[in-house]
Amino acid sequence: MLAVENLHSGYGRIQALHGIDVEVRQGEIVTLIGANGAGKTTLLMTICGAPRASKGRVLLDGQDITQMPMHQIARLGLAHSPEGRRIFGRMSVLENLQMGAVAGDPAHYAEDLDKVLGLFPRLRERLNQRGGTLSGGEQQMLAIGRALMSRPRVLLLDEPSLGLAPLVVRHIFDLIRQINQDQGMTVFLVEQNAHHALKLAHRGYVLVNGRVTLAGTGAELLANPEIRAHYLEGGHGATA
Repeated sequence: MLAVENLHSGYGRIQALHGIDVEVRQGEIVTLIGANGAGKTTLLMTICGAPRASKGRVLLDGQDITQMPMHQIARLGLAHSPEGRRIFGRMSVLENLQMGAVAGDPAHYAEDLDKVLGLFPRLRERLNQRGGTLSGGEQQMLAIGRALMSRPRVLLLDEPSLGLAPLVVRHIFDLIRQINQDQGMTVFLVEQNAHHALKLAHRGYVLVNGRVTLAGTGAELLANPEIRAHYLEGGHGATA
């Protein structure tokens, strides 16, 4: 459903991605793990259209979206929940969700809102509360819910566990699994928390200095000695 082919991208003269090849099939959860600065966020942003790829292609259902405007990419069914959540802090929970619905189908707004609030009951209790006053976990739920309001075919999640307590992290990952299983949602998950991400994912990739160095099923990567040494046993994600 989502394919990245020989993708090169960066910021000005700084090249961050060097020939990335990644595939996310329909109904899968695919995760991309890597240390800070590996290029994970840059990859998601390039898929969404900012920054633009300097070389290579991004395909959505076989359609080349590499040079499309960001709003057009969103209307084709790609939704992004960014790193750091980036909700509208002065807006209410409901207003944040309404902003997510802009790229969706107005005819299904009420249905979509009810579905999101059913998935995140805590947000229903706080509909009129300002987003900036929510807890970190609640803000992450709001960021994911806002993305889901656009009725995406592919959900891009950037570091959903960032800055959250372990119990909240487990809850967020359980919700991602539920979205995938109950709605058949295709998910591309970027995470530094390798343990939770690989346990959740059908398949995964490892990004090092802007290059994919390993790929396999989640179970295969969890069992890989190199992954265990660098990301699980005292490495990144070991205690997250």
